[in-house]
Amino acid sequence: MAFSPARDSEEKTQNFVDVHVDTHELHARSTTATEAAASGPVRYHVYKRRWIGILVLMMMNIAVSWGWLTFAPVSNLTAKWFKLSSETPVNWLSTVTFFAYIVATPAVIHLLRRYSIKPTLLLASSLALAGSWIRYGGTKYQSYSATMFGQILIGFSQPFFLNAAPHYSDLWFTQRGRVSATAVVSLSNPIGAALAQLIDPMLATKASDIPNMVLIVAIITTVGSLLWAGFPAHPPSPPSASGSQAKATFRETISAIKCNRNFWIMMTMFSIYVGLFNAFSSLLNQIMMPRGYTADQAGITGALLIVTGLISTAIVSPIVDRTHSYFLAVKICVPIIGACFVAFVFAPKDGMLAGPFAVAAIMGGTSFCLMPLALELAVEFTYPVAPEWTSSLLWCGGQFIGAVMLLGMDAMKTKNGDMKNALTLQAVLACVVVPGAFLFSEGTRELKRLHVDETASA
Repeated sequence: MAFSPARDSEEKTQNFVDVHVDTHELHARSTTATEAAASGPVRYHVYKRRWIGILVLMMMNIAVSWGWLTFAPVSNLTAKWFKLSSETPVNWLSTVTFFAYIVATPAVIHLLRRYSIKPTLLLASSLALAGSWIRYGGTKYQSYSATMFGQILIGFSQPFFLNAAPHYSDLWFTQRGRVSATAVVSLSNPIGAALAQLIDPMLATKASDIPNMVLIVAIITTVGSLLWAGFPAHPPSPPSASGSQAKATFRETISAIKCNRNFWIMMTMFSIYVGLFNAFSSLLNQIMMPRGYTADQAGITGALLIVTGLISTAIVSPIVDRTHSYFLAVKICVPIIGACFVAFVFAPKDGMLAGPFAVAAIMGGTSFCLMPLALELAVEFTYPVAPEWTSSLLWCGGQFIGAVMLLGMDAMKTKNGDMKNALTLQAVLACVVVPGAFLFSEGTRELKRLHVDETASA
């Protein structure tokens, strides 16, 4: 049984829901929807304050992403500051956040389901806050182990903020704004990575600057954590029919996901592309410097990934929100991303900037468009499964592939530090999953949540 404005709408809705939801087993309900259903038809409404929550989620995603990639753009200076024999332990400061992300993901699903988004993200803010200041103490006193512990805490906090994006858009936005809302929050994570790539080489021009660089990230994290404390846990009224309905139980969720062909195609593509992007971002400095580039030029290349991604997503996401042309957008973006990974095997050469800058711009523009599309399509494919389930699984897969790729690519360096073999491996993996974009079962019935909302508003 699902809550909707009228009984006939409720009956229509069930035609599009593959998984029956038993209200006696549901533990995560919208309080507002329950009260409204008891007193009469549900009144749907969107609130301007939803954008405040988007801004705070953006700030925290930027902070934890910057925390993840703090040391990678200045890996040579970090190794020198901690008196390390190579840059491999510096790479582990990035890699450990991937594994911490995976470990924390089950807790994210449970807490978002059992409690509201506000207390869950307050816990995440506390982890990020503690991790940031422990890192500062570790770098100030040149303690690699303390810095590593701080990185682990930041890694624990990251899935809370990233996985909350589809959950938050489902809670506060209608079907005409969810893709854009998810895009804004999700893309703030790579924005943090771009800021790290661009700004960290400016903040740390010598090894002794490392502690002050970490201090700035800690201050940003502190401000974001305090802002989240003042935001409401949920809207007074639900934004749409699907936003007011109870979600599937654990058993129903497993049943809905395990045989869902479209979801697993999306899971495979998303995991590989996010993993490749994370490893590429973490090692960009080490990829480009052996080929005659400076740390600043590598940072600009990383920033181009983000800037073009933001511009393209700002154009594409609102169009998809209104036209719901999800599958067409995926078919356009995925082959271009695969081609970009192939091109980057050859683009960085003899310090020439045009090649890597152009490839990074195109890669960023298409990759960032794909990210919110994938997250929202996963929710559509599996509705009424709670959004935190699908987003957590997709991001967890990406973090795992990213960790494996980062370790593997680091081990594939040649004696002079060149990473052509690693870049070739990335290109092969990126091309292998391109056919997946054309294997989805398409049609209106695949977009289950969208049908619920359109039926209710008919």
